Amino acid sequence: MSRLRSAVCQWSSLLILLTITLVSQISLGQNAPPTPDGIHQDGTTKDPIGTANAPADNSRQATNSQLNDSAKLVLGPGDEVEIAVYGASDLSQHTRVSADGNISVPLVGYIRVAGLTSSEAEGAIEEQLRQNNILNNPQVSVFVKQYTASSVSVVGEVARPGSYSTLGPHRLFDIIQAAGGLTDKAANRAVISHRGSEETTTVELPRDPAKMALSNVDIKPGDTLVVPTAPIVYVLGEVTKPGGYVLNSTNGGTLLRVVAAAGGPTHQASVGGTKMLRNTPSGLKLLEVPLKNVLKAKAPDMPVQAEDIIYVPRSRIKAALSPGALLMAAASVAIYRVPF
Repeated sequence: MSRLRSAVCQWSSLLILLTITLVSQISLGQNAPPTPDGIHQDGTTKDPIGTANAPADNSRQATNSQLNDSAKLVLGPGDEVEIAVYGASDLSQHTRVSADGNISVPLVGYIRVAGLTSSEAEGAIEEQLRQNNILNNPQVSVFVKQYTASSVSVVGEVARPGSYSTLGPHRLFDIIQAAGGLTDKAANRAVISHRGSEETTTVELPRDPAKMALSNVDIKPGDTLVVPTAPIVYVLGEVTKPGGYVLNSTNGGTLLRVVAAAGGPTHQASVGGTKMLRNTPSGLKLLEVPLKNVLKAKAPDMPVQAEDIIYVPRSRIKAALSPGALLMAAASVAIYRVPF
């Protein structure tokens, strides 16, 4: 009995020690700080979403870059600014930076702001108001309505040629749309020149929407955009649709193609008496045109040039119009774009 009692006591003591040890480990595990997501216990880190963070970081960096570029814009001659002085409306004004880089502030005089950002210009005006004992604690706001140096000039065959303010880069078609779009006489190309560079860039303006995206290049502040006039051939007289026809083909147009675009001669036309008025180095010349034989495939088709005027007379009229009358008639006709 004594041996049995001794063995039971030893086993009981062992169970009590094991229980105490287990409870201690559980307690330590609960009190320990949890391992952060994405961090291994060996000290290495893990990105829970892999490289998916990269586009978001790039987007934030692009946004910050745009904000920084906007903040770096400085005032220059001709810039249009709105100056507001809190609590002193008589000092607030709408003005432009003078040619020498100054602005005139009432009771202060001229303050040089050229080369300063809008925030720096605010500080310069506030400092002058304090130094001249006009305001003890001035609060000035300078809002730049137009940066002249950051504009793009658009000239040529657009609805509203002029200078358009651009804070940062814009696309070609954005600028053309701001200028009211192309006119009927516009060529199918645009020429871009960059400030400080003699090189120019020619961009095609296709009518195919699938190709337009490739031509929508960036336009930067200071660029000049020129849309030239397309070559036009005028078809007058006894044709179905008299008018001017834009030749945008690189291969040029021909007599037969422009007459066909004009709907062909009417039943009252004297096709054999067709004339062409052409501007040559020696002056205007009235040329005979074998339109009748060309239509019957008895004569080869002939090329036409820009500003040619083709006149198809009526069968009852024996004499063609004078060159002056043809020029006046061409100036008043409609312009058509054809897929030459």
